Amino acid sequence: MVDKTARPRVITVANQKGGVGKTTTAINLGTALAAIGQNVLIVDLDPQGNASTGIGIDKLDRDVSTYHVLIGEKSLSEASVSTNIPRLSVAPSTLDLLGVELEISQYDDRAYRLKKSIADGVVTANGDDFDYILVDCPPSLNLLTINAMAASNSIIVPLQCEFFALEGLSQLLATVEQIKQSINPNLSIHGIVLTMFDSRNNLSAQVVDDVRQHMGEAVYKTVIPRNVRVSEAPSYGKPALLYDFKCSGSQAYLKLASEVIQRENLLKPEAA
Repeated sequence: MVDKTARPRVITVANQKGGVGKTTTAINLGTALAAIGQNVLIVDLDPQGNASTGIGIDKLDRDVSTYHVLIGEKSLSEASVSTNIPRLSVAPSTLDLLGVELEISQYDDRAYRLKKSIADGVVTANGDDFDYILVDCPPSLNLLTINAMAASNSIIVPLQCEFFALEGLSQLLATVEQIKQSINPNLSIHGIVLTMFDSRNNLSAQVVDDVRQHMGEAVYKTVIPRNVRVSEAPSYGKPALLYDFKCSGSQAYLKLASEVIQRENLLKPEAA
């Protein structure tokens, strides 16, 4: 078991490219971690709010969101709401996040607003500590993504099995290195998860081989397959594990959750 005294572990799910399964990974990894007994909070920092709606939270019905957390009006605990999934909570986003960069850019601590809110303490509705905080970012390097990386112990990088995968990955790794040097020296790559793998496509297999050759042990053993049920689930406001527990995508995210916890034991000595 992972040392509870190091909790919560804050992991950003990020990629500067859109359409790679970033939000899908945040939702379903969070659900899978909750399913195996972890208290999980998903922090939605994407103004589109897909992580919120994909888990069944009505953004329009929320008076408190991650926007209010970043401008310092509300705590992260106040923004967090329980979901229909036991042990899983979400701090939803709203379109207000589109203007938050202008509002906080004048502050000296503009890159550390999320980090401060986590340091101030965040607990479940029952008063229990969270084991994991997963931060879902917009598909770009902006102040929201920088806040996520500044607050995190590590980053999970979803990587679609397509031709330009490695090109986009090199850009992200360069960004992470910049953040380490200037903002968060303890930031590390938790792992790279290959998504949307199509076993019928020779290119998918070639991408997997290329990424493993270049990145080695940084790549998770678990590969997330392209799966219709995973794609359908958000339209019902459900994670894939709740929509169809037995589908290949759901089972892959359960395996990924187990692998994430196993890596936590290896990363523990580096914990900040």
